[in-house]
Amino acid sequence: MVGQKLSAEPAFEAGIFLVDKPVGPSSFRMVQLVRRALSIKKVGHAGTLDPFASGLLIICAGRPATRLISQFMDGSKRYEAVLRLGIETTTQDLEGEVIAQKEVGVFGREELEHCLSGFLGEQLQTPPQYSALKHKGKPLYHYARRGIIIEKSARPITIFALRLMDTGPDTMRIMVECSKGTYIRTLAADIGIALGCGAHLVALRRLQSGPFTVDNAVDGGILQDSIFARQALLAKTVTVEEVMQLLSRPE
Repeated sequence: MVGQKLSAEPAFEAGIFLVDKPVGPSSFRMVQLVRRALSIKKVGHAGTLDPFASGLLIICAGRPATRLISQFMDGSKRYEAVLRLGIETTTQDLEGEVIAQKEVGVFGREELEHCLSGFLGEQLQTPPQYSALKHKGKPLYHYARRGIIIEKSARPITIFALRLMDTGPDTMRIMVECSKGTYIRTLAADIGIALGCGAHLVALRRLQSGPFTVDNAVDGGILQDSIFARQALLAKTVTVEEVMQLLSRPE
């Protein structure tokens, strides 16, 4: 009918979204895009992915969804990672400055798999200087960028599985299943040390976090489009009730 007023979209209240973050934007940027698409202020994510990393980012919007963030962060994680051998960097990844270079020997698959097997199980891992861990209210990278070294105590982690997927002349691709708090770039650097040539992380993709996988996640690239972002998110909303059922099951 001419002149009839269109009804406004119903206000979004609360939900959990599995987003496949592309390489490039920060995790905070993805939160901003969800906030814009849903017109809701209370939005947060459960576990940062660096800009160069991709994969599963769990985003919670509205209460009581945001109250579940800490529970999501407690779950185990699964990653696919690519290491470049022979080069060490300040940040243990491709974004840092090169601090050491060594010749990469010829490693057989059996030798590499034997090396990886040494990292399985419970262990202590020292957090990297360039990390979001806080010291006196500020992240460690705040100090590291200013040349201030803050030593953090090693923390207990567990590597449940570590598999060699494939190799190149100076690269290796691995699959990692680990506990919360595990730094994959530190694992990459430690693997390089064990091999005697050094290494750093050049690619990272999170495939799973707790009971959630990236398989059914919303393509993060769509969130850049303000027209389709809301529709894409609402089509794959996970309700708080569904999440509570998943979290109550053993992994």
